[in-house]
Amino acid sequence: QVQLVESGGGLVQTGGSLRLSCVGSGRTFSTSAMAWFRQAPGKEREFVAGISGIDWSPSTTRYLDSVKGRFIISRDNVKNTVYLQMNSLKPEDTAVYFCAAGRSSQLGLSIGLYDYWGQGTQVTVST
Repeated sequence: QVQLVESGGGLVQTGGSLRLSCVGSGRTFSTSAMAWFRQAPGKEREFVAGISGIDWSPSTTRYLDSVKGRFIISRDNVKNTVYLQMNSLKPEDTAVYFCAAGRSSQLGLSIGLYDYWGQGTQVTVST
């Protein structure tokens, strides 16, 4: 059974940091672009950050404009894990964060390019 399992969410004050992790199982995800999306109450799911897979050269990362300079996505293909380091958190970052694996190494922003999804982890940033 192919699974993505997120962890690391929680409650943090404005300006704080969290590190999200997403562990894959059931297959290797090294050839998949990996991404983090988020969904706040009453809003659509949006792309936050993504990183290309090993078949795409050079390695590419992309970020939502509002998180550039604050969030960093990385991956460890040996551990089949992708991370999202979130710094200088703001109340508007509050959402459920989802990990997703793409069907190729090429990084895309569209939800439809991602075949596998985790169950989500809640991030709440208090004022």
